Amino acid sequence: MMQAEMDALTHHGGRIDAAKALFPNATAPWLDLSTGINPVPWTPPEGLKVDAAPLPDRSALARLEALAAAHFGAEPERVAALPGSEMALRLLPMLGVGQPIVAVRPSYGTHGAVASARVDHAALEDWTGREGSLLLANPNNPDGVHRSTEQLARLADAQARVGGWLIVDEAFADAMPGAGFARGERVVVLRSFGKFFGLAGLRLGFVIAAPEILGRLRDLLGDWPVSAHAIAWGSAAYADSEWIAATRVALVERAAALDAVLARHGLVAQGDCPLFRMVETSQAAALFLRLAEAGILIRPFADAPERLRFGVPKAHDLARLEEALRHG
Repeated sequence: MMQAEMDALTHHGGRIDAAKALFPNATAPWLDLSTGINPVPWTPPEGLKVDAAPLPDRSALARLEALAAAHFGAEPERVAALPGSEMALRLLPMLGVGQPIVAVRPSYGTHGAVASARVDHAALEDWTGREGSLLLANPNNPDGVHRSTEQLARLADAQARVGGWLIVDEAFADAMPGAGFARGERVVVLRSFGKFFGLAGLRLGFVIAAPEILGRLRDLLGDWPVSAHAIAWGSAAYADSEWIAATRVALVERAAALDAVLARHGLVAQGDCPLFRMVETSQAAALFLRLAEAGILIRPFADAPERLRFGVPKAHDLARLEEALRHG
């Protein structure tokens, strides 16, 4: 295999380009289950037009942030939009949060990239605080572990007692109603639009934090942090409460269907997040290759070769996955 392409597949999901280079004879079209992105995206209503000629309207941006804040259960003055939560992670060292950043593992690769130290999840059970910032994902990726609001509050209190910060990456939280977020002057929460709404290419995310943190963020991003398309589509999507409620139910149903398929083939699904599932098996490498040859991309992990992550597919695509597992 070409090492650069294989490295790309273990660094991030969604790298169909690398998969095509590695498996040129795979069954087409490719089915991408390597991400946790909703396979049934929100679609804009007829008549929603976006004028991309002028600069984005500042009042429209403020309305987007207010609608997002209402969806999150946050105060509007504590919510700022930016081009994806990935960017927020990269900017953390410049926002005035405590240093060093300590990231919980396993979790996103980007968490490790911005952190100067790592701790295992088990360390959080009796966490007494640590100088700098504690960075974790909730629900976590790739194992789908979800911590309650009470658990997050305990971690936030422990960090505050030693003058530290808590940073919670809630990229997948929209799929879990009531997931909530930790509040506090020394708490920063990151939210993603693209995963739950199935529109990762729109590049829209949010930071929930104290006004002084958001002030630094706005200074870094300038007056027009996101596009007119992101403002218009994001505003309409967050206002679409009927779609949001129905999608949360549908995702749970699709996740249960995926669990059943995996179980029929001896794979135990792990995780609470209905957008993806993780499995652990000694046959992970062979299973990854088998599915890739069938044109199905799942997520492998270089630092945990026994793990695989499956995005939750649509019903039609689930049948294709089961067929590939059956004939392996």
